[in-house]
Order: sequence, then C-alpha cells, then structure tokens
Amino acid sequence: MKNVYFLSDAHLGSLAIPHARMQERRLVRFLDSIKTKAAAVYLLGDMFDFWNEYKYVVPKGYTRFLGKLSELTDMGVEVHFFTGNHDLWTYGYLEEECGVTVHYKPQTVEIYDKVFYLAHGDGLGDPDKKFKFLKRMFQNQTCQRLLNAIHPRWGMALGLNWAKHSRLKRADGKEEPYMGEKKEFLVRFAKQYMQGHKDIDYFMFGHRHIELDLMLSKKTRLMILGD
Repeated sequence: MKNVYFLSDAHLGSLAIPHARMQERRLVRFLDSIKTKAAAVYLLGDMFDFWNEYKYVVPKGYTRFLGKLSELTDMGVEVHFFTGNHDLWTYGYLEEECGVTVHYKPQTVEIYDKVFYLAHGDGLGDPDKKFKFLKRMFQNQTCQRLLNAIHPRWGMALGLNWAKHSRLKRADGKEEPYMGEKKEFLVRFAKQYMQGHKDIDYFMFGHRHIELDLMLSKKTRLMILGD
C-alpha cells in the first residue's frame, strides 16, 4: 500500500520570504524523495504566493516545481491541486501541462476506507467580511478578465506585491498563533459541519500557517498543515 501526502502553503515566489528559491528546491527534493512511495499528493492551496495564468504566457519561475509535478503525474501519481486565496487564478494550464487535478471547492474523498474533508480553509467559518468580499471579487469572472487584460509584466508585479503586503502587515510577518477551540474559525467550522456529516474521519486544512492536530470526537480528527 502506497502513501498519501498532504501539503499546503509553500507560497512559492513570495517577495516577503528570504531565499525563496531555496524553499522551492527543498520542496522539490521532498517530492522527489516520495515519488516511488506515493499513491497521491494533495496540495491544499497557496502553493504559489501569487499565480495567474495567461493565454500564451507562463509566470516566471517555479520551473523545478512544475517539472516535478509533471514527473509525478507521468509516473501515475495522483496530484490534486486545491486553489487557495493566493493561487486561484488557474484556467487549465496546470491540468493540461502538468497533469494535475485542480479543485476550486472543498472536496470530500475516501482514502483507504477513511473519509476526508479537504480544503484550503479560506473563508470557512471566518467572520471577516472584508476577506469574504475580496474572495468574491477575486472569483468574479469580470474581475479575472480585467486582470488578464493587464500586461503580465504589471499584472504579476501587482499580484506579488499585494501578496507581500498581505504578509508583512501582520506582526513580525507571522500568522496569529492558535486561538483555542472556541475562537479558531476552522475548528468552529469543522465542529458545525460534522453535526450533519458524521461520516467524516479527518478534516485537513491549510491557510492558517499553524500546525494543529486536534481530536474533535472519538472518531473525527482535524489537522491544519502549517507551512
């Protein structure tokens, strides 16, 4: 029986992370180390700090990562790419060129007789109205067309600098630490969701940039993957 791997929030290409190229190389080395042991790899969002596909242009960089994803899928490894709030602007390139399966919404899947609820986590249980407004705007097809109408030189610079500002506006550039079961919005969401979906064995999220392994009941476990 081969293994199934879950990763999230690499934020490749970030202008706010020192030695971003080394981070990509570490990720690629890890993927290379598991390629013969993996049945599937689930990438739960924000693997890129900003990603926008153009009809005839591929964003600069990420060559090693994209090549490794292509190698994995060529070997028969399932690679599932969940869009996050930083890399939702994908329109077919990753599927056609790299062979990955792209998911734009949370998915419930069965893996080795266990039921998993998989999502990036952005917007789930989060009361932040400003964030929800931005997410709706980012998903709006008219806004997406307007972004793609901007020359990639400026469109990519705009996106990468927006992502940099989003990270650096936090204290020390770090995510708020774990807030406890009553305040952590992904925990609140999972507890509410499981009331109507008692078959769930695992909730797997990214987004929060914290590592969390929490038993919600005797049956159900929640994990936030960190970065």
